[in-house]
Amino acid sequence: MSGNALYTDLSGYYDLMCADIDYRAQSHCVQRLHQLFGNGGMRHLDLACGTGPHVRHFIDAGFESGGLDINQPMLDKAALRCPEAHFALGDMCGFAVAQPLDLITCFLYSVHYSGDIDRLKACIASVHGALAEGGVFCFNAVDKRRIDNDSFVSHNAELDGADFVFRSGWHYPGEGERQSLCLRIERTQGGQTQVWDDRHPMVAVSFDELQALLAPYFEVTVLEHDYEKLVPWNGVSGNGLFACVKR
Repeated sequence: MSGNALYTDLSGYYDLMCADIDYRAQSHCVQRLHQLFGNGGMRHLDLACGTGPHVRHFIDAGFESGGLDINQPMLDKAALRCPEAHFALGDMCGFAVAQPLDLITCFLYSVHYSGDIDRLKACIASVHGALAEGGVFCFNAVDKRRIDNDSFVSHNAELDGADFVFRSGWHYPGEGERQSLCLRIERTQGGQTQVWDDRHPMVAVSFDELQALLAPYFEVTVLEHDYEKLVPWNGVSGNGLFACVKR
C-alpha cells in the first residue's frame, strides 16, 4: 500500500531516519579541522541543518552557532532543540549573512542538494562571501565516478508501536551532472506495511571537478571520510571530507 500521504512532510521522521548517525563524532571532527585550518573564530553556520543535531553539538562546544534550511518544519524542530541558536529559512545556493562567519558546515552530503553545477557554483560563491578571512568551509561529498548503484545502507527503528525500515543509496546513470539519492521507507503496524519511495535529484561531480570549482575561492584539503581520524584522501575511495580555507 502506498504511504505517500504519510510522508509528504519528512520532518516528523527525519531524526528517526538518521538515528544511526553519530552527530557528536561528525561535529567533533569538524571542530578539530577548524582548529587545524581555521582562524580561531567561533561563529558557525550549518547549511541544510535539518532539525539541528549538529548545531546542538557546536553550541555545546562553545560556538555561536546557527542553521539554514529550506524546510520550515525542520527548522521548527531545530529551534526546539537549540533555542539559543538563530535558524533561517533559505537556499544555500543564494544566501548572505549580517556578520562574517568563521566556519560553515554542510553535513550528510547535503552539498549535493545544490542540484546542478550552476547552483553548486552559486553555493560555493555564497559560502565564500559569508566567511571571514581565514574562515573554513567543511562538507562531505561523493565522487560520481565511484558510485555503486547496487549499494544501499539500511537500518531499522521503532516509533509509536510501528516498525520502520529506512534504506538509502546513490544512483548515477554514468554521464551528466545529475545523480539521485534513492530513499525507501517501510512502515509496518498491525500487520500492514506502507511503503514510500523517492529519488532526490542531486548534483553529480567527480572530486577533480569539485576541487576545480572550489579552487578560485579556497585552499582545499581532501580527507578520507573518517570522522575518527584525519587521514588524507587516498585518491581511490568514493567518499571524501573537504576542508576549504577562504583565499
